[in-house]
Amino acid sequence: MTKYVWKRLLLLIPTILGVMFIVYTILSLTPGTPGKLILGQSATPEAINQLNEELGFNNPFLVRFFDYIVDALHGDFGVSYNTQRPVFDEIFPRFPTTVIIAFLSVISAAIVGIPIGILSAVKQYSFIDGCSTTLALFMAGIPSFWLGLMLMLVFSLQLGWLPPSGTGSWENYVLPTLTLCITGSALIVRITRTMMLETIRQDYIRTARAKGASEKRVIFHHALKNALLPVITSLGIQFGGMLGGTIVIESVFSLPGLGTLIVDAIRMKDIPLVMASVIFLAVLFCLILLLMDLFYAFIDPRVKAQYVK
Repeated sequence: MTKYVWKRLLLLIPTILGVMFIVYTILSLTPGTPGKLILGQSATPEAINQLNEELGFNNPFLVRFFDYIVDALHGDFGVSYNTQRPVFDEIFPRFPTTVIIAFLSVISAAIVGIPIGILSAVKQYSFIDGCSTTLALFMAGIPSFWLGLMLMLVFSLQLGWLPPSGTGSWENYVLPTLTLCITGSALIVRITRTMMLETIRQDYIRTARAKGASEKRVIFHHALKNALLPVITSLGIQFGGMLGGTIVIESVFSLPGLGTLIVDAIRMKDIPLVMASVIFLAVLFCLILLLMDLFYAFIDPRVKAQYVK
């Protein structure tokens, strides 16, 4: 188990380097320079060129990228071009908002999606199965920004039950969480249904029924435990994706999260802030996937046997 963990951690190095190179290349190809974006359109070409020189932006691409890697290895990820503060001083205050939304959304999607998927599989081809499958397809096709606006219109503007934006209390997180839960649970319903249908057709399920096990024990003790692995994988990927992919929801509900920070940094071509944010999210996403793999061992003994080898 320990050997496997160290192997996965070492694989983070080429992964992060690849992500850094891709993002740095894309930022370098975008139009504009940091000097022009920081000083504005009214600045003189001399002032813009001087600022770009001070920021090292006039150096060749590979030189700038190599210098950034060297500084990052020494723990220096730079300062924000816009605020002149260390980049992680900008990231860490925004991160809790994004984590809260992502965590609540994934938990809610699991609570809603897994039971519906199980019921749909057990009642295959029934009215319940048809309704749940149709509803899941409908929810998967709803744009999150449109759903967020509709929920805001109904529950905030018309009914006045919930605040439309901000982070002052727990009520501010209800609508963003509900928006992501509705769209995210659709995938969980379909995966759970598919894996349960595949599992309940296995020989050991028929054997359990032949031995007189109750249907409840067959479904929840034998079938569900073996069908959960792909569901857990999907939940882990959803959580990791939401950490950097809630940009639309944060914009709709005016939430000061990490997604809006990255968008603003890209707009200002704040390269140190964008790079630090992407590296932070990439490392976090890889660690989440590693935790998901290790969690498998507590669910499926077959996976644990592979780790022992």
